[in-house]
Amino acid sequence: MNLLLIIILIIAILFVVGTIIHLYNNLVNLRNRVKNSYSQIEVQLKRRNDLIPNLVETVKGYAGHEKEVFENVTKARSSVMNASNIDEASAADNQLTGALKSLFAVAENYPELKANSNFQQLQSELTETEDKISYSRQFYNDMVLKYNNACEQFPSSLFAKWFNFHEAEFYKVPEGETAVPEVKF
Repeated sequence: MNLLLIIILIIAILFVVGTIIHLYNNLVNLRNRVKNSYSQIEVQLKRRNDLIPNLVETVKGYAGHEKEVFENVTKARSSVMNASNIDEASAADNQLTGALKSLFAVAENYPELKANSNFQQLQSELTETEDKISYSRQFYNDMVLKYNNACEQFPSSLFAKWFNFHEAEFYKVPEGETAVPEVKF
């Protein structure tokens, strides 16, 4: 009888230890996936930042007097490169997106620029990169959701607190960007 009790106790202890190890490893895995998915956003932002000087120089050749637009793009690009956390990166990224919209609006006024094959290629690459950035943001937020759920749901929430796992920040869009655009015909 004593031997059976000892075996049951050992099995119970192994089960508890195994559960703790599993929950801890799951939290580590999710935290690392959040970090990885954020770095994928950074990769795409770097790609976009590398394309922008070429695009600006191409547009400058046709629209040299649009100095303010070029300065805004340059400032916004610099802000993205100097962002040190998720909130700064998100705000700078949205600022750059707005500046690029202005740049493309300027390009609309120059038909010969729009016909330039170099400009078309850069615009196509930038559009493709923007799509990848959007996907990366969505993937990042999906990973943050999974990780935050694991940090908040029982029983892993107990281990998250014990092992100092903290919730991650979602990649946010500024409030003005979420408003429904007004369409008039």
